[in-house]
Amino acid sequence: MAVAAGKTWEAQSIEERIDALDWNAAADWLSQRGYAVTAPVLRPEECASLAAMYGDPSRFRSHIVMERYRFGVGDYKYFDNPLPEIVVSLRTSVYPHLAKVANQWAETFGEKVPRFPVEHAAFLKICHKAGQTKPTPLLLHYEAGGYNCLHQDIYGEIAFPLQMVFLLGQQGRDWEGGEFLLVEQQPRAQSKGEVVGADQGQAIIFTTRYRPVRGARGFYRVNMKHGVSRVHRGTRCTLGIIFHEAK
Repeated sequence: MAVAAGKTWEAQSIEERIDALDWNAAADWLSQRGYAVTAPVLRPEECASLAAMYGDPSRFRSHIVMERYRFGVGDYKYFDNPLPEIVVSLRTSVYPHLAKVANQWAETFGEKVPRFPVEHAAFLKICHKAGQTKPTPLLLHYEAGGYNCLHQDIYGEIAFPLQMVFLLGQQGRDWEGGEFLLVEQQPRAQSKGEVVGADQGQAIIFTTRYRPVRGARGFYRVNMKHGVSRVHRGTRCTLGIIFHEAK
């Protein structure tokens, strides 16, 4: 990862670290496999600070216990406004890079482009106009035995086609198991699953709903779902960044 002139990686702002990522490579991986893993973005102390927010109920608008809805075993909390500054920085600085990919995908599908505006604030206005006004960034928490069933994070008519999750701890140190799972469901074919690995502070960018895949008669939509395998030991904590809002 490139480093801004005169600054070490540790001294860079969130925006500088995001802009320094290899977004061309990420776009290629997203188009070919439906996901991409970034270089480290969050420092260990930032990961610890985010994970510690889970214990402060005043920061969240909703607490979901997965067992109640048969989503899995574990729980997650949606942040309330105002969002933590670091979450806002991540969301707004990543969005323009992914909007380019999203509009390329929309064009591939024959949809009107540019479908997604360049700035995240403008995209949020579209969500709000559609009645989707609730913030969707969240912290996810799993203890031993926890898992998340395969699903898609769709909260209304407006949905951004890409999202991301940051690992706030380290697999093998803070927990065992708990792998991120991505399953591709091609029409008239068997589903294909993949385990996606990442280290603390890295982000996994992945398809929210579907991605374009070239076939014999042009491009078609491939449905994607994601989940988390069972945690065998320890505590797994992650930050989810979803770019559209919820009703």
